Amino acid sequence: MKKALLLFAAMVLSASGFAQLLNNPGSNHGNKFEQLGTILSDPNSYRSASGAPGPAYWQQRADYDINAELDEKNLKLTGSETITYYNNSPDPLSYLWVQLDENQHKATSDNKLTETSKMTDKMSYKDLDGIIRSENNLGINIIKITDENGKSIPYVINNTMMRIDLPVTLMPKGKYKIKISWNYNIPDRMTVGGRGGYEYFAEDDNYLFTMTQWFPRMAVYSDFQGWQNKQFEGRGEFALAFGNYKVNMTVPADHVVGGTGECQNYSQVLSTASMKRWNEAQSAKVPVEIVNLSEIKSGLSKKSSAKKTWTYVAENVRDFAWVSSRRLVWDAMATYIDGKKIMAMSYYGPEAYPLYNKYSTKVVAHTLKVYSKHTIPYPYPVAISVEAANGMEYPMICFNYGRAEKDGTYTEAIKYGMIGVIIHEVGHNFFPMIVNSDERQWSWMDEGLNTFCQFLAEQEWDNNYPSQRGPAHKIVDYMKMPKDQLEPIMTNSENIINFGPNAYAKPATALNILRETVMGRELFDYAFKEYAKRWAFKHPTPADLFRTMEDASAVDLDWFWRGWFFSTDPVDISLNDVRYYRMNSMKQALENAEDKKAYDKDTKYIGRERNKAAGIKFAVEQDTSLLDFYNKFDRFEVSKSADEQFKSYYNSLSADEKKLYESKKNFYELEFSNEGGLVMPIIIEWTFKDGSKETDRIPAYIWRKNENKVTKVFAKDKEVASVQIDPYRETADIDESNNSWPRKAQPSRFELFKQQQAPRGSSTGSNPMRDARQK
Repeated sequence: MKKALLLFAAMVLSASGFAQLLNNPGSNHGNKFEQLGTILSDPNSYRSASGAPGPAYWQQRADYDINAELDEKNLKLTGSETITYYNNSPDPLSYLWVQLDENQHKATSDNKLTETSKMTDKMSYKDLDGIIRSENNLGINIIKITDENGKSIPYVINNTMMRIDLPVTLMPKGKYKIKISWNYNIPDRMTVGGRGGYEYFAEDDNYLFTMTQWFPRMAVYSDFQGWQNKQFEGRGEFALAFGNYKVNMTVPADHVVGGTGECQNYSQVLSTASMKRWNEAQSAKVPVEIVNLSEIKSGLSKKSSAKKTWTYVAENVRDFAWVSSRRLVWDAMATYIDGKKIMAMSYYGPEAYPLYNKYSTKVVAHTLKVYSKHTIPYPYPVAISVEAANGMEYPMICFNYGRAEKDGTYTEAIKYGMIGVIIHEVGHNFFPMIVNSDERQWSWMDEGLNTFCQFLAEQEWDNNYPSQRGPAHKIVDYMKMPKDQLEPIMTNSENIINFGPNAYAKPATALNILRETVMGRELFDYAFKEYAKRWAFKHPTPADLFRTMEDASAVDLDWFWRGWFFSTDPVDISLNDVRYYRMNSMKQALENAEDKKAYDKDTKYIGRERNKAAGIKFAVEQDTSLLDFYNKFDRFEVSKSADEQFKSYYNSLSADEKKLYESKKNFYELEFSNEGGLVMPIIIEWTFKDGSKETDRIPAYIWRKNENKVTKVFAKDKEVASVQIDPYRETADIDESNNSWPRKAQPSRFELFKQQQAPRGSSTGSNPMRDARQK
């Protein structure tokens, strides 16, 4: 079956394409609240209509046995691997697809042709190299591929993908062993870019190696799309099979190595002192420096010519990454999740010591606890944070930023940026390393879900944490951009213009709105946790998330997915009008007094006042015979029978009617219009004349019968002074100027500033910490 028929041909629609799927085009209703229907893939035996894996669900497995050697002098990596591939699918496979991500760096890589470019006043080496495409001797060199008996197997390399043509068809429930030998020149990721490579420190003539996407890896073959062999362009990340790993890394003897999984030979590669500290860390409640700062500083100039091999194993992971350098402080402590011990660890250089030594490992532990509470208990034995002026994630290990100034000070922005990126990258263990979505197709399922959980963890770290993604009002500037600068969240990662807002911030904001405003915390938290439990160590699709959230909560959310994930419409609900009504008291004295106020107001206009001021002699004044009864009578005089009339009226009322009459309710009719197009709940804050406040929350379903304009009447015990909608800015309304009655002016400010740019994760200029020290 073709991929387009299997899943979500409509899930990567443009906003205009989505509009063509309206159920009731041209009408003011019957569109935004219709079920998603054919937009989602049909449920089947692999994926149920509830959003859970079906009874016939399957996924492939790939085990790796890898030997790698790091040549620091020549900046080269050489490796060999044995892949045992298990075909758990019902399909016979005549070839296998393998990812070669390092080929992204080749001068001839397609991604250098497909990226647009232009000349500016300042051009970096990376900018110019992308234009010149000079030979860089980068990319992976496949030396040979054989079966387990050493017989050569043919293969074809297409940019970042390699097809291995099997000599015999791999039948369902069968397995096949492939041996691959390769090498490549390690790129300078600080100039070439990319996720893995080396960083050179000229001050001490040393390197930091972050080895990521460094070996040929099996692509995913799944029930919903067959092979995921989409080329690696640099943005859309990975879709990988789970498996077990054994990895031997041979490096200079004075290097420290940290990686995915657990080291099997610390006793052979660590000094006696470091081994003792490692054992102390097993029960430590605060981080213990296994390799400390003084040790690495004293060893920076004593480069060993000997080699050591570090052996790591990892079970049920989808990838493997590692760090190696002689300039790494290493600390660790134990943390516990549901009674299970996990080693939280950090690796960092001297320039990051003031920040990482204080925060990193504790942030790792905090992240595991918060994410485990909201998803599933963290299942792995280790979680590592590495400072590498970067931000990228792999199973059990991630690379982050956060460096201090030479004097040890740092800015508040660097501090919170570092904490945020550690939470984010450690959090990726859950999404997508465990709940294993296809990042190359749907970046938001990886980045958006993780950014949402990051927001929860930041807020549980510090109630005053300056979270930049998650609160609804912080997505407003993006959502009110011109439509030609926007795409639906359900867009392939390579096609997105503003990647950060689209893949990270908007889906995180949507989930936060679901939790706080649409569903409520209790229903949302249960359903979100159910999704994580159902799809842990499996390959979910967007439909599985959408269906599970509804299935576990009994909340119909198709309108929400339509608006937030399939369209580019913003939220802009306008409070157009407020009309005040009160019940007629039927008491002449009261009602006549009110009628007189209205009469006087109606008869007061500018012409009349100016005529009087001008001293005009009116006709009825010049000829009094023109005056009659109506010029003299009191139209608002209370009749002598007024009391009797009221008593007669009141006595005619039933008990319930008398109760309603005595309540003296004030009635307010509010008119709203949906200016933005994205239907949302209406949250109304009433401020009464006595200064008290009250909030009403109207579900989004009020828009069902008219998606453009609605009215709603409210009965209040007290008179209202003002009305404000969305008072806590929880719906991402892009125009607050039309949210109040009476209308309020929207103050704003501007500043003239000089734009500056600095390396990610670095402090520049002065900072309050340094200024305080100088006082």
